[in-house]
Amino acid sequence: MNQEIESLPNELQHRSRLLRVLGLGFGVAVTIGATVSGGILRSPAEVAAYLPSVWMFVGIWFVGALYAFVCSVSFAELSTMMPHSGGLYVFTHKALGDYAGFVVGWADWLTSCGTVSASALLISDVAAGVVPVLHGKSLLLASALVLLFTLLQWSGIRTSSAVQGATSFLKALALVIVAVAAFSVNHDSAAPLLILPNATNAAAAFAPVGASAQSLWSLFIATTLALQIVIYMYDGYYGAVYFGEEVRNPGRDIPRSMFASVWIVGVIYILLNVAFVYVLPISSIASSDFVGGAVAKRTFGASGDIVVRSLIILCELSTINAFFLFATRTLFAMSRDGLFSSRAVRVSSKGTPTVSLFMSMLVALLFLLSGSFEKALAVLTFAVVVNYALSFAAVFVLRRREPNAPRLYKAWGYPWTTGVALGVSLLFLLGSIVSDMQHSLYAIASLAASYPAYRLMRKYFPQEL
Repeated sequence: MNQEIESLPNELQHRSRLLRVLGLGFGVAVTIGATVSGGILRSPAEVAAYLPSVWMFVGIWFVGALYAFVCSVSFAELSTMMPHSGGLYVFTHKALGDYAGFVVGWADWLTSCGTVSASALLISDVAAGVVPVLHGKSLLLASALVLLFTLLQWSGIRTSSAVQGATSFLKALALVIVAVAAFSVNHDSAAPLLILPNATNAAAAFAPVGASAQSLWSLFIATTLALQIVIYMYDGYYGAVYFGEEVRNPGRDIPRSMFASVWIVGVIYILLNVAFVYVLPISSIASSDFVGGAVAKRTFGASGDIVVRSLIILCELSTINAFFLFATRTLFAMSRDGLFSSRAVRVSSKGTPTVSLFMSMLVALLFLLSGSFEKALAVLTFAVVVNYALSFAAVFVLRRREPNAPRLYKAWGYPWTTGVALGVSLLFLLGSIVSDMQHSLYAIASLAASYPAYRLMRKYFPQEL
């Protein structure tokens, strides 16, 4: 990192250093902020549609937490070996070179900016249901939220980390309170928790003894599709790795924050889903358009709608702040390596990469104004899965190429844990292609087009150094 900074012009060197002021608490907060979204109030319905068995429905959230933990041990090794800010880009750039780093970095940056836009738009839509005067002004409110969080981040890393800590804590606390409150519903009117209800589905509850190969295959496919949804809900468990050079003790605090966050999120998700099946029959969950709203209505009565809308807003505020932080660190790291303008390495005295923040704000606003950013995000989601696969591949590459490099944390269970993480990523990539062929083809075309874009970046931006 120091060599990279020293390669910059003298006038930029003193303005290109991030502040090492973050600790374990921030790592947990930003990871929870990125992982737990309002989707947890909707996605269980999709899972229940595939797995109409209470035991399988609840159990798959345990499996999701276990998988996130298995993946986090590989990210812990990479982040302590390379304690630099920039996230997944840093790992792939180090292990696989400039072009792989470029692909991962740009996809990660654009996806983070798109997530900011999506969360801001969701907040504005949900708020309109509570404040009628906001009806029809979703785009204006979403744009105002993007600008507001830009100003918060502009004020410095200490302010943005405080905002992250407060919003993440309140989000986690509110979800736990709602889940616990659900158990106050009169059990006589609730669904028996451990009884397998009758439901017709490809998974057919549990495959009976002597079931046909076709039934077992249907069960396998249904479980795989449900697991894909669950793992997406756990995505974000690696959030702390974006801040390697800003954490006071990265070798200790980054692994601890990831591991702690995985299990905190796992407890929240499992508790919520147990509450869902306590209040509603599994068949009702599977057919619900918005299971969180249905459960809130049963739990809080007439106030249920306001409760669930408030939950969504709180969840997404925390998400906006976290992904703005991710976006700025990714672009900052790429700029330092000559894959974007060297001006984007400028850091304010308060620790904010100002040019990277400004560029991220512009892209987030462009996503909003385009009116078609949902399609763009669908394409970028494909690239995100590629990013995971390349990051896990980086562990194997660096173990072989640099076996004696300092590693403050070594992936537990290597090579099996890293192999499982890489294998599942590749299976998800295949699943994405099969389940969404149109967007997958767009994504593949985008990846192909990334090479000439990369050559242009290498041709023009390094000349500034």
